[in-house]
Order: sequence, then C-alpha cells, then structure tokens
Amino acid sequence: MTMRQQLEEIRGFLPCETPIAWVDVAACPEREALLLIDHANCEKKAAATALSLIHRYTADTILLNKMSRLAREELRHFEQVLKIMHERGVEYGPLGASRYAQGLHSGARRKEPGRLVDTLIIGAFIEARSCERFAQLYSRLDTQLGDFYHSLLKSEARHFMDYLSLAERHCDNSELEDRLAHFRALEVDLIERVDTCFRFHSGPLAVAA
Repeated sequence: MTMRQQLEEIRGFLPCETPIAWVDVAACPEREALLLIDHANCEKKAAATALSLIHRYTADTILLNKMSRLAREELRHFEQVLKIMHERGVEYGPLGASRYAQGLHSGARRKEPGRLVDTLIIGAFIEARSCERFAQLYSRLDTQLGDFYHSLLKSEARHFMDYLSLAERHCDNSELEDRLAHFRALEVDLIERVDTCFRFHSGPLAVAA
C-alpha cells in the first residue's frame, strides 16, 4: 500500500479532517516552540502507553512484539524532536496536556476485556490523527521541520494499523464497529470544538497558552 493510499484509509477512518484554522495556527512561526514541545510530549506519552500495555498484558505475544517495536520508534522520534529543539534553542519544559487524549479515555470501559479493546482503539485514533496532522502540516513548515514531519507519516500510519489490528483480535466485528462509532463521536467533538490553548491535538482557533 502506498503512502497516499494509507493516508486515504486514515482519513476514511477519522470522523473529520483537521480544521484549517488549526493548521493555520500550527504553521505560524511564533507557535513553533509550543508545537515542538507538545510534539515531544506526545512521542514520550506514546512510548509510555506502549510500555504500559506490555506490562499489563503479558500473555499476548503479538501485542508484546508490536508494542515493543512501537515504543522503540516513539522514543527515537522523541529523541529526534529533542535534537531539533536543541538546534533551534527551544527549551524543553513543562507544558499542560490538551484535552484530546483525556477526552478519548473518558469514554473507555473499565472492565476487561472491554478495557483492552477500548485502549487499543484509542491508540488507533491518536496515531491516525497524528498522521493526518503531519500530512496537513509538513508542506507549511520550513524545509527541515517539514521534511521531518513528512518522514513520520509512514511510521504513524503503521502504528495506527498495529493498534487497529490488535483491537480486531480481541473483539468481534459488531463490537468493533460499535466502539469505533462511540469513539468517533467523541473524537469529532474534541477536534472541532474551539480550544483556549494551542497543542498538537487541540481544536481550532487555538491561541498560545
């Protein structure tokens, strides 16, 4: 499957496109430091999520292998973002999270096996949205940052498929479609509702925190 086909699949999976108002804000040079710091946080949290799944579900060999690989890739991306930040004089400091991931996790079930299925579906949405936003952004940024974001498309698309395929292994088609519809309804509101601060997964018309 080509990258173009993967992006089309991801856009079909997501309930909406990223609003152009978010892209316009994210592409502004004055938002660069916030974008990079929050991007670093996203990569670090993605690795932590994968490691948490490894610790929690030790009997699932397929999950262990996929999450181990994913965690290594996310940490490598984290290091790459830190390198770019260092080169640009951006200090890595504390930054509050957006409501995006928390909003998705608020809709997850608490008991197994529903908890695992929902956690994997949430992972698929986060990776798919990240990939879609990198695709929206890379041509609007300077050459170095744009090339870096373009280089992340393939791995983010693969991470999306890894999470979705793992979710498919742990539920039937009816349950999967029901849970996907549930999280699409949550995700579209999180993506389209106006935010008060700019983050990588924030809503449109965001302003710097």
